[in-house]
Amino acid sequence: MTGNLGLNKPSSPAKFMKDHIISPMKAFQCCMCGECCYGEGGIFVEKDEIRKIAHFLGITQKALLSRFCEEKYGRISVKTGPDKFCIFFDKITHCLIHPVKPKPCSLWPFYPAIVSDRENWEMAKDACPGINKDCTFEEFISQAH
Repeated sequence: MTGNLGLNKPSSPAKFMKDHIISPMKAFQCCMCGECCYGEGGIFVEKDEIRKIAHFLGITQKALLSRFCEEKYGRISVKTGPDKFCIFFDKITHCLIHPVKPKPCSLWPFYPAIVSDRENWEMAKDACPGINKDCTFEEFISQAH
């Protein structure tokens, strides 16, 4: 008998960690499906976001506001198209402004209403294919940004 119960000793602690310790579960990975781009919930944009989006699209802020935005509840909101998807969502190429998307889009699915309420999280998990179904509520909260 070799004294090590027939087990191979790892060549280094780092290799053992890499081979045997599971890395933390990723709670959310956007799959660009557009589920969160559907509906008329109101993606409100701030002045700096209007400037960035207009610059990204190569149009004036005035043109952006008149073609792609509307006023809702005293604030500026991104319009939805006839299909009820965000005006900037294309079913083939997905988000047309992804590099400069507004804050509400960047926050998804880590909205305060979701990270503070288990039932809201369960509903979001059912609706969004990017939320890891094996993730616990506590793991999800720990990864909220």
